[in-house]
Amino acid sequence: MDHLDELEAESIYILREAYKNLGKLGMLWSIGKDSTVLLWLAKKAFFGYTPFPFIHVDTTYKIPAMIQYRDKVAKDLDLDLIVYTNEEAVKDGMGPERGRLVCCGALKTAALNQMTKKYKFDGLIVGVRRDEEGSRSKERVFSERDSKDQWDYTNQPPELWDAFKTDFPKGNHIRVHPLLHWTEIDVWEYIQRENIPVIDLYFSKNGRRYRSLGCAPCTGTIESDAKNVAEIVEELKHTSVSERAGRAQDKADAYAMQKLRKDGYM
Repeated sequence: MDHLDELEAESIYILREAYKNLGKLGMLWSIGKDSTVLLWLAKKAFFGYTPFPFIHVDTTYKIPAMIQYRDKVAKDLDLDLIVYTNEEAVKDGMGPERGRLVCCGALKTAALNQMTKKYKFDGLIVGVRRDEEGSRSKERVFSERDSKDQWDYTNQPPELWDAFKTDFPKGNHIRVHPLLHWTEIDVWEYIQRENIPVIDLYFSKNGRRYRSLGCAPCTGTIESDAKNVAEIVEELKHTSVSERAGRAQDKADAYAMQKLRKDGYM
């Protein structure tokens, strides 16, 4: 087995462990590269059938091409797709002009917590990676959120020899992270090997491309001539720029993501 084979096998094992040990599951699909790889792995893990719904938390500020791509893929793959929006916050006029963290808290964190309770999920499968952002490096593969959706990042159980904590009090839920050990270049090399279709926002147009996808007002492009997956892989071998360099909320506060994720952000 090569490196990608090992990562794939580990992720499939985690998905099957979650399905075996947890109750009602949902998988978050942000439409980006990581969650699209996760979708691909779920199809492999369950032999083409996915025994849980896919969930998109729609802030109403997403790049329009992302929504078009979401609807096309969901239709083509016949996905059981849940689209959830914090309608109350949207009606109240919530937006980035009220502050990046305030907006993310209402349209992402609160929306995700509302959705989890509405559909009574015991576990959510999420495509986060440790190398992407500092607070995610503190995560476990099976990571508990309490009844108030809080994450206690100071008290994380060890996961030695793939012994995952899957029992938790009623009202709490588990976040499952099958891609936690992957890196950005692992993801792109796997996309290349498996020929996984990804949204073309990642590919250079007029010398710029998106490296990380989010809401339109808060996500910028980077300088790049990479027009396909192979060129992205080659570019990543030589870059010193952070993956989330184009994310405005990260620039608003050095601990922005940790503050958001402590309260339930994905």
